[in-house]
Amino acid sequence: MTWVVRLDPLRPDKDVICRVADILRGGGLCAFPTETVYGLGADGYNSDAVVKVFNVKRRPMDNPLIIHVDSVRMFEEVSENVPETAYKLIRNVWPGPLTLIVRKSSKVPKEVTAGRSTVAVRCPGHPIALELISTLGRPVAAPSANLAGRPSPTTAEHVIKDLVGLIEVIIDGGETFFGIESTIVDLTTDPPTLLRPGPITVEDLVRILGSDVRVPNFARGFSEAEVALSPGVKYRHYSPNTSLILIEAKDY
Repeated sequence: MTWVVRLDPLRPDKDVICRVADILRGGGLCAFPTETVYGLGADGYNSDAVVKVFNVKRRPMDNPLIIHVDSVRMFEEVSENVPETAYKLIRNVWPGPLTLIVRKSSKVPKEVTAGRSTVAVRCPGHPIALELISTLGRPVAAPSANLAGRPSPTTAEHVIKDLVGLIEVIIDGGETFFGIESTIVDLTTDPPTLLRPGPITVEDLVRILGSDVRVPNFARGFSEAEVALSPGVKYRHYSPNTSLILIEAKDY
């Protein structure tokens, strides 16, 4: 049975957050709101819980997850050999809709990163998400809270449709702000590489970094990556089984 609980996104009930954090500590899964889309969270250091995320979503195991942190300290706990470019972006964007690809530390289970030596890390700009991570005291590994191949959820109702009865908790924090997933930039390359477009644009990245940013064809939507370098790269995203009709008109 799934516990569905409504929280005020600006003043989340700390007692409820503590109960949810205890569920995560015990290996359970929780859907929670962020400013981008709803995430399906597990204790980022619990390999068994992370595997449950893949199984519940029916997600390929070679498609890595994003680690969500609440601070620079926690970011440094899951990463190593962090370049200065990361700190430039952190200072200007975090908490916010930007995921950084950096070298992972030994604390991050291989299940999170699909066996890669890098990890995707983000600090979400949402009070419920931040309070949950802070109360847990550990990073939260979380892809979008939907079944694989379905649109990413922007309301708790979307999550309920896909995941009720499959996970322990769904936190209803209202509609998400952006409604699309975070921008992902790989900082292990020189220059940095945009892996997934999102709310933070290439122009934003260039302005903050003061340097070029490479944009491969798959990030432009012209092709698909052969290897899942990060979440949402190798496999089709935002592709529901519905025909799309584009109407171009000056007058309505």
